[in-house]
Amino acid sequence: MSMLEMGIASFPVLLAMIFLRAPIGLAMMLCGLGGLYFAMGGTSMFMAKLKSETYTTFSSYSLTIIPMFLLMGQFATLSGMSAALFKAAESFLGHRRGGVAMAAVGACAGFGAICGSSLATAATMSRVALPELRRYGYSGGFSTATLAAGGTLGILIPPSVILVIYAILTEQNIAKLFLAAFIPGLLAALGYILTISLYVRRHPEAAGTRPPVPQAERLRALINVWPVLLVFCLVVGGIYLGWFTPTEGAAVGAAGTGLIALVSGNLSWALFRQSIIATATSTAMIFFIVLGASFYNSFLALSQVPQELSSWVVGLGLSPWTVLAMILVFYLIFGCLMDSLSMILLTIPIFFPVISLLDFGMSAEHLAIWFGILVLIVVEVGLITPPVGMNLFIINAMDRDTPMTQTYRAVMWFVTSDILRVILLVLFPAITLFLLPE
Repeated sequence: MSMLEMGIASFPVLLAMIFLRAPIGLAMMLCGLGGLYFAMGGTSMFMAKLKSETYTTFSSYSLTIIPMFLLMGQFATLSGMSAALFKAAESFLGHRRGGVAMAAVGACAGFGAICGSSLATAATMSRVALPELRRYGYSGGFSTATLAAGGTLGILIPPSVILVIYAILTEQNIAKLFLAAFIPGLLAALGYILTISLYVRRHPEAAGTRPPVPQAERLRALINVWPVLLVFCLVVGGIYLGWFTPTEGAAVGAAGTGLIALVSGNLSWALFRQSIIATATSTAMIFFIVLGASFYNSFLALSQVPQELSSWVVGLGLSPWTVLAMILVFYLIFGCLMDSLSMILLTIPIFFPVISLLDFGMSAEHLAIWFGILVLIVVEVGLITPPVGMNLFIINAMDRDTPMTQTYRAVMWFVTSDILRVILLVLFPAITLFLLPE
């Protein structure tokens, strides 16, 4: 069997292991190690590769940004920022029909700006917003669907752990990727708010109303979100202005949110220890997937599968836009079955060389950034797409009284909003690239 044939044969083996419930990191590692062993034809070279690949992967300075952003999210949860964001948004929007759901989306967007994790945003905001939604008569399916969709904003609005991984894989500038994600992230939040407005007009029984909040109370609620604005402006603004690197910015953000949590009286020694352990656990999980993907991608590079695939696609003579559409549909389908991090690590080394060879009328850097944002959005749609959307299961676990089928029906409205947004960003790349320097 040739190297190319071995590389192609590894895909069904990998998918079979995943569908048999093997951890994705372990599946990629076993396929990669097995392929490298047979490709190198000797134990000595294989062991040398095992040592060097592990060191090379984890000696990357850019990876240190991941635990810092995760820790920042942990501290932000403890400091009460999530509750403050929701209360502020609810005070301005809660009296409108569907306003409490809109406030939940707005709070998810604000919390996503200091969290960087979709699942963490969904889980945190559910604890805050779900009781209020049920209190004011919102139906179970509509409430859970809103929070599941709002949770995806945690990974789209910068800072984003997935964008950091994408930047490392494609050797792009992290700060520019964060900047490019800003407008699509705002469009996502506005699209969800519009979706809520349309949904409650179509199903008026799904949303109740609450009395307007006095102006003085609105002002107090708005003042209470100053820590969120401070952290976001310091971290993201500092990165864009060149005050510090993305890694330094993540460290500043973690320290800042930790200090705010301490001053607010919400950070005890037990909770600090719990935050460190939770961050370490999440980091270990992510790093194990990164290591498994590194071995598997090394085997694929040795087998020449990405290069041969690129040449084959270019040789077909298809329109670049057709190829892009096929790739995005692939991500949309498989995003329903796999988590976003695994999808990015597994497929970007295969699809990115293909996209890089196609002419979309823009520079290589802008193409890489634009494609990264599109992939991020489409993969995140998978988090709320039945039957295996991970955000749906997280929200459902927090509201056992709501049947999953009700959530499925309501969430398709938000999926439709996401698909329309992807089409808009594909047709008009300038929207994504607008904030980037020339």
